[in-house]
Amino acid sequence: MKIGIPKEIKNNENRVSLPPTGVHELIQAGHEVMVEKNAGAGSAISDEAYTEVGATISDDPAKVWAQDMVIKVKEPLEEEYKYFREGLLLFTYLHLAANKPAAQALMKAKVNAIAFENVQLEDNSLPLLSPMSEIAGRMAAQIGAEFLESPKGGKGILLAGVPGVRQGNVVVIGGGVVGTNAAQIANGLGANVTILDVNVNRLKELDELFQGNVQTLVSNSFNIAEQLKTADLVIGAVLLPGHKAPTLVTREMVADMPDHSVIVDVAVDQGGIFETETHVTTHDDPTYVEEGVLHYAVANMPGAVAQTATYALSNATVRFAKLLAGKPLEEVLKENTALYRGTNTYQGKLVHEAVAHDLGLEHTKLDTLI
Repeated sequence: MKIGIPKEIKNNENRVSLPPTGVHELIQAGHEVMVEKNAGAGSAISDEAYTEVGATISDDPAKVWAQDMVIKVKEPLEEEYKYFREGLLLFTYLHLAANKPAAQALMKAKVNAIAFENVQLEDNSLPLLSPMSEIAGRMAAQIGAEFLESPKGGKGILLAGVPGVRQGNVVVIGGGVVGTNAAQIANGLGANVTILDVNVNRLKELDELFQGNVQTLVSNSFNIAEQLKTADLVIGAVLLPGHKAPTLVTREMVADMPDHSVIVDVAVDQGGIFETETHVTTHDDPTYVEEGVLHYAVANMPGAVAQTATYALSNATVRFAKLLAGKPLEEVLKENTALYRGTNTYQGKLVHEAVAHDLGLEHTKLDTLI
């Protein structure tokens, strides 16, 4: 199969979908790989590093997109829709539940699109989302700590405190991969950490993991509202696979937070859990203020640590890319449940039920098409 690796064009998205190690695996398996010129530059990977493992380099994005399968990192932007065509296999993060125009463009062009975030194993784990969730969770705590500094618009709180002065209060909503990693870093920084989750069994696991060093609470509107009243940093870490993120924090709850507190919502690429999230931000202009609270709403947080993120992502995705490249797509989807679950659009139809539900569009069962 001919595989294209385009350069990401989203604001400050410095990741590349496959580093030379991943490209080498595909070429060793008998496939051809074309990499767009400077696609790896943001991750400190040269074009020469790709050619050394057998890839070809093109300075024409149209040629890269003309390959049989295109592997990206982030969802295609509107200026990339012109490259869509019938039969193209697109393998990337999509987050279509919060992006109706992209879903409609993929269907109109009859692109077969598989979303990293929806590839799901039999145990319901999300192997292609997990590494970026780990990174985003860890970043959320350190970014929140940074924006709590007065020059960045925060209230001037050191999360660790000092002897005689209180620690910062960090509230993490969601106890999954993102929330656990956020809590680990916040706890390591010396903050007073509270994790809220709807799953009591998960709260028991977290209590054991942190050996009682974080507070765990059942997530409901009352507990969230009470915790936010004294929060310095709130981290949104809720995921409903395939669905738009639920609005769990109302404007009134945010208004009750102390002035110059900070919100970091990792779920913003799925629509966000805060009612006060008015728009997605970029690394160039990452924050805005609503109800006196600083909101950090960057949808591609791991793009800021591209070297780490590129290799972590490739470690997870390359084995699935080899499966997709090795056989006709119809056969792969029949044989591999995880990739079947990850398919969002196929032959012009929206085949992921959760995405279709949230977008209000017609859902077609994939097994009726393959």
